[in-house]
Amino acid sequence: MMIVYLNGDFMPVEQAKISPMDRGFLFGDGIYELIPSHSGRFVGFNLHLDRMNNGLDAIGIVRPDISVRQWLEISQQLLERNEGTDLGIYLHITRGDEGRRYHAFPEKVTPTVFAMTTPIFPFLGEPDSETQPGLSCYTAQDKRWKRCNVKSTALLGNVLHFQDSYSRGGNECILYNADNELTEGSASNVVIVNDNQIITPPLDEQILPGITRHLMIESLRKEGGFGVSERVIHMDEVRGADEVWVTNSGVHILPVVTLDGRPVADGKVGPVWEKARACYNRHCFDLNV
Repeated sequence: MMIVYLNGDFMPVEQAKISPMDRGFLFGDGIYELIPSHSGRFVGFNLHLDRMNNGLDAIGIVRPDISVRQWLEISQQLLERNEGTDLGIYLHITRGDEGRRYHAFPEKVTPTVFAMTTPIFPFLGEPDSETQPGLSCYTAQDKRWKRCNVKSTALLGNVLHFQDSYSRGGNECILYNADNELTEGSASNVVIVNDNQIITPPLDEQILPGITRHLMIESLRKEGGFGVSERVIHMDEVRGADEVWVTNSGVHILPVVTLDGRPVADGKVGPVWEKARACYNRHCFDLNV
């Protein structure tokens, strides 16, 4: 039985009810986060809360009166009350329910706060390029809104892109803008490797400031020995890359071996991914800034 948290109480998921007048239901008016945990250890907990609060501020939702310590207690309780060793803590905050459907922001309304666990990929203790399966991805021009730096619950654009790839047997859809520049995946940030240089697009309103992306960059720079840069990447570079990776909190860092039905380089998982993933693994539980 799944136990969830809703507006101050833990309960079986079957008992969790929200009003059909909730703006999250009517408008997708909310912010969400997914905080990964493995064997009870969180990855980037404070970073995820910071991003969530930044998102709430960006769209004018009043932050719930819940401290960092209380968020941690809620998250730990959810881990204890649900089964699994590789779980994401899904946090979902909407503007709330004013009892009617009306576009303008309501005044003096209490946000709806929901949290649950969701299974995520097992943590790769020892990454091995010889045995690691690679992902298959397809590409598409990015048709989403122009504030993708906000982690909004209104994900229809992302869902449609993901479904386009999924319906063709793909694991992710890699997106590019009208200038043929890489933006991100429908549910991930994207990284390429060329001549042993690890490259990812710079953050702007086209791209979510991914926590795994941040932790990866900080881990690589902490150890040194890796060339890491954030710059504009054209799709010709992506298609001709030595390696392509996707990063998010559910999978951490995974390699892509086919793109639009064609192999990435030789179609095998690359050696830079193995070294970079091992570096990330050594630091991701400790980096929280």
